[in-house]
Amino acid sequence: MDKPLVKMMDPTLAEMGNHLSDAMKILESGKLESEQGKERRKLSWKDIPGPLQGDGQDVVSILQLVQNLMHGDDDKQGQRMQYVAEQGHMALLGHSLAAYISVLERERLRKLTTRILSDTTLWLCRLFRYENGSAYYHEDDCEGLVNVCRLVINTHYEDYATEGFTMLSSKHPVIYQSAACRPGLGQHLCCQLGLPLSCLCIVPCNTMFGSLHQMDVALLDKLIRDDRESGKVPLLLIANAGTPGAGHTDKLSRLKELCVQYNMWLHVEGVNLATLALGQVSSAVTPATKCDSMTLTPGPWLGLPAVPAVTLYRHEDPALSLAAGLTSSQPVEKLRALPLWLSLQYLGHDGIVQRIKHASQLSQQLLEHLKTLASIKTSVEDELNSPVVVFRFSQDSAPSSGGSVEGYFAGDVLDALNRWLGEQLAQQVPLSGVDVVELEDEGTCVRFSPLMTAAALGTQENDVAALVEKLGEMIPVLSCTLRFRQDFKDEVLQQASLSYIEDLSWPGLGGVRYEPRTTDLDEDKRQHSVEKINGDLLKKLMELDTDLYFSGGPEFCEEKNGIFIGMATEDLDVAELVETIVSIGRDIEESGKLFENMTEVVRRGIQEAELQLQKANEEKLIEEGVFRQIPLVGSVLNWLSPVQASVKGRTFNLAEGCLDSTEPVYSVKAQMNKEASLDSPKSITKRFPGQKLFRRQGAGSDSVSDTSSVNQLEESFREMAHVQASDAEEAEVPQEHHVHIVEETALSDQRVPEGQETESVDTLR
Repeated sequence: MDKPLVKMMDPTLAEMGNHLSDAMKILESGKLESEQGKERRKLSWKDIPGPLQGDGQDVVSILQLVQNLMHGDDDKQGQRMQYVAEQGHMALLGHSLAAYISVLERERLRKLTTRILSDTTLWLCRLFRYENGSAYYHEDDCEGLVNVCRLVINTHYEDYATEGFTMLSSKHPVIYQSAACRPGLGQHLCCQLGLPLSCLCIVPCNTMFGSLHQMDVALLDKLIRDDRESGKVPLLLIANAGTPGAGHTDKLSRLKELCVQYNMWLHVEGVNLATLALGQVSSAVTPATKCDSMTLTPGPWLGLPAVPAVTLYRHEDPALSLAAGLTSSQPVEKLRALPLWLSLQYLGHDGIVQRIKHASQLSQQLLEHLKTLASIKTSVEDELNSPVVVFRFSQDSAPSSGGSVEGYFAGDVLDALNRWLGEQLAQQVPLSGVDVVELEDEGTCVRFSPLMTAAALGTQENDVAALVEKLGEMIPVLSCTLRFRQDFKDEVLQQASLSYIEDLSWPGLGGVRYEPRTTDLDEDKRQHSVEKINGDLLKKLMELDTDLYFSGGPEFCEEKNGIFIGMATEDLDVAELVETIVSIGRDIEESGKLFENMTEVVRRGIQEAELQLQKANEEKLIEEGVFRQIPLVGSVLNWLSPVQASVKGRTFNLAEGCLDSTEPVYSVKAQMNKEASLDSPKSITKRFPGQKLFRRQGAGSDSVSDTSSVNQLEESFREMAHVQASDAEEAEVPQEHHVHIVEETALSDQRVPEGQETESVDTLR
């Protein structure tokens, strides 16, 4: 703790504060326990919670238990809490000190809490240019606005404290809020105040003139006049100084004039209120200093964990403020400001301004770089001073080639691509703090709001530079994917065995499904066949040496059994990709048919082979005579008068299920040997070393030969499918029939002497 703070405190309190600070650092570092303690923890971890010990435990043992609960059962660094800076330790220390201070005697506690509350309120009012204001500190961001509404109700309805809701039944109060406010804010107000939803009026933003995120002032004026004429009481207007989505600011000066004209309360909230602490404030945010109340969130702005939000307001009647809950007579409740009181002193005026200024400079740095990038559209109202940068990839300036893309690429496709862009940037540059936001008019955008993230993440200028570099790498990928998406669809529709899956939410080329050519199956069997073929097809595609990403589709995709292709690059050969999918799918379908029919084909084929072998033996017996079949006599006759009959080799065709002659096999083998003996071998076109599939020739420095890509890929998969089919055939052949196949192989490959053929067959049998 700093020395000025120690001097102001009681010695016992200062010592306690130092102990608490040391305890928090010990718990965070995880270095409290010894080696013996680690072994004891391993043995006793599963026994927690256990019974209370009769004699109690010391402080070290209790802190050890807390540390175990915080960090878990392992010592991995990834399981530790996030980094907390020194100012964060001061804020956390404030919560512990607040509980300790609460045990002081009442008079001393009252003086201390009054000092803490008055100091913090004065500092905040001066920092954010809010003169003569009071402050209400609250944990929930909406709690301050709820109590402000109670204050306004008590102001407009004098007998509300005694009559209650009956005072509101005759003249309904109306709360106005912008359509760009936080979702659910108005409903929460009505629920907490006990008002019907009819008391809430949503004011649309400008649709024809001005910003799309600013409240329509002319329409608001008309709504207020209509409500007054119908006997309603315009109560309060909620305006934005930085909308939650895009960071835009309403026309606060004009809105303040309307509130004065109709005796309404003006409440302002938003991230842009932080810029009021800077030396130069935007003209759009400056009128916020004249509003009736504003809600500040210094925690994320300054990187302070667990500090309360603050609602600054102006009102002259302390009794009504007390009735509304904005002030309290309980000194303990005033200690909510203690964490913020400690943190503001630790940072000082210069430290606070520097952190807000640093976040604003990061936004300006990113905005300047975005202006130099093609295909990027920014959505910033005040480019010179806005601390929030919202941008998205747009097709307006995206390069196009080939067919026209207008009318096909709907907003859903661009939203999917921008969602992918935001997720990739957040993943690859996590210190930037970018996120994805859905805006009603623009659609899906990427948001950079360093005022809400930079202090906690420690974002620096080099992180913004890395963000711009990654963005520059992804823009060509987005443009190529947008351009090739229609080409991919056209290629798929030309294939009879493929069906195109239209899913505009998929960030990539699109989806495809292989449809089997068999039509004689019932619906259940066909659905099972489609599921199996596309599942195997997806596995084989994922095993290819390519940069493309293959997936089974989005998590909540309505289309099942589909194969979705991810983002594309400039050198993608869409035609080759589709042909490869068709070729692999066809091979899988054929091997699947062979596998399904293997048992029946083999059974019938073996039966037919047995009949043919039996017939061949009978013909041989008739041709050679009975005497040649007797072993001893046959040998003598064969020696005296050899039989010149040739052995007819046969092979068993698993695909056809019948016996075939081996003569064509030997003919092909002889021809292959003849070709192998030639001096000039056959040339084979190959890919260059290290080249990926689906690359077009001449598209880049790593172009490949078009003559070998598809043919070699199809041939390799056919060989793979043939090997798998052979393994499946061998597994499905019954054991008792395997002997006949061995028999035929022996008869085909071995030439036995005449007269011993029958004996060999009988021996095999």
